[in-house]
Amino acid sequence: MLTTNQKGAVAEMAIAHEAVRLGIGVSKPLSDLRYDLIFDTGVELLRVQCKWASRYEDVIVIRLYGARRARAGLVRSVYTADEVDAFAVFCSELNRCYFVRIAELNGRYQLQLRLDATRNNQRSGVNWAKDYEFAAKLGAGLGP
Repeated sequence: MLTTNQKGAVAEMAIAHEAVRLGIGVSKPLSDLRYDLIFDTGVELLRVQCKWASRYEDVIVIRLYGARRARAGLVRSVYTADEVDAFAVFCSELNRCYFVRIAELNGRYQLQLRLDATRNNQRSGVNWAKDYEFAAKLGAGLGP
């Protein structure tokens, strides 16, 4: 079983590998900032926070916050557009990376990406995992 720090390191390396494979320049900040990597798409520089995602049946669950232990208990901190431009996510069970810009999140703490159709055939408001895969979001045109 990996620790949270090990999961973060694995996710960051998998994300960097996938970005480089798609021709995206990847840099690592030298100081302690709220983002983990910088992507150079050739059009823009993006501050990217890397996350490990878990799969629960047909859904990939992405937690979009930081957490640390404090005297008062577990303290969550949400990311803002002033701190990061996007989230890059690695799901080890699928060995896939996903990408979502912070502007698409509307202040959410969590994002769920569906792998298969819902049981009630709902289509409205569903975030399909295939639409957030790296190649779909970054490989085609490298734009927003």
